[in-house]
Amino acid sequence: MAEFSPPTPFEVLIVDDDAGDVMIIEEALETHGLGSTLHVVPDGVVAMQFLRREGEHKDAPRPHLVLLDLNMPRKGGREVLEELKEDDELASIPVVVLTTSAADEDILRSYDLHANAYVTKPVDFAEFEGVVVQIESFYGNTAQLPGRRR
Repeated sequence: MAEFSPPTPFEVLIVDDDAGDVMIIEEALETHGLGSTLHVVPDGVVAMQFLRREGEHKDAPRPHLVLLDLNMPRKGGREVLEELKEDDELASIPVVVLTTSAADEDILRSYDLHANAYVTKPVDFAEFEGVVVQIESFYGNTAQLPGRRR
């Protein structure tokens, strides 16, 4: 008889300094999502500490998905993306850039740095909420992710 393995919780790391956007993301995922476990950090410095399990984040779970804003204080999303994708232990974590910028150079640079997707944050609340739910649904239900049993 096969041994039952419970599903692995879907861990999402939100890296964003805009409290309003974080609130929309959290509400969308709590209301319409998969029951994800959400972790929020306000900038790239703390994001890398979380991902590398350093300092107060030594017991942090390995996220299955990172939602990454580009424009943040101390260390921006581009730098986080570059560091994350150059780190052999972290490179397989999918990163969705979720930002206000629709600039071609930001889109190209993010994909050059191996972002898994680039999504411009909609201005409309309902559209923003819908985009977040679609992202989580794809990565949480459809895509096969390393280290996650369903």
